[in-house]
Amino acid sequence: MLTFVGLGLYDERSITVEGREAIHDADRVFAEWYTSELIGTTVEALADHHGVEIEVRDRAGVEQDPDPILDAAASGDAVFLTAGDTMISTTHVDLRLRAEERGIETRIVHGVTAQTAASGLTGLQNYRFGPSTTLPFPWAHGADGLPASVTNTIDENRDRGLHTLIFLDIKAAEDEYMRADTAATLLAEAYPDLVGIVVARAGSPDPLVDGGPLSELAERDFGDPLHLLVVPGECHLLEADALETLAGVDRNALDVA
Repeated sequence: MLTFVGLGLYDERSITVEGREAIHDADRVFAEWYTSELIGTTVEALADHHGVEIEVRDRAGVEQDPDPILDAAASGDAVFLTAGDTMISTTHVDLRLRAEERGIETRIVHGVTAQTAASGLTGLQNYRFGPSTTLPFPWAHGADGLPASVTNTIDENRDRGLHTLIFLDIKAAEDEYMRADTAATLLAEAYPDLVGIVVARAGSPDPLVDGGPLSELAERDFGDPLHLLVVPGECHLLEADALETLAGVDRNALDVA
């Protein structure tokens, strides 16, 4: 069997009880740390906490050479770990389908995801979010200005009155994490007066929620990563109350229904 386990958002304690039991019952445990990671712990501390050896696979080791994972699942119980909720902000559907094609049973043990955490921490209603997008480092996408994938998503969501969740680029191998002030600086070139909401360290003991015009957020320090950015769309009265109270946003700057 191949079990995909979401580790949650912050450290070795963020996992569900079901996920912890899956790790303990596994013959081999694999993980990938290239799409995201638990900023509050290390692979070594995670392995020590669960009393197992964790075999970390890079992108090529998952996408191009998955046979060691599949072979382990074919001959016993293998677990594949990702930060957050596996299959949500990251997708390993291809790995799951390869397992199914080989007759290997699969299952998913869900973890807390950044999407639901952002909704809960900001007070914005989950069903009022449109498609999300990722803001890459400028040197990573190689184009001038903001990528169309980002501006199109924001613009289309705003046209529909929907909120936009913006994931900020992570280059785990280089130990680089885009901060919200950097993201706000990039976005302010196109949307200087647009309100943004920063969510920092979701799932940790000290999460931060702060908001304001993007041009102002560009000048603030939001502390340690990981950071997310939300661009509110049309806000319900209760959502406007939440952003005013929880994020310090001037409700007059919001589009309130």
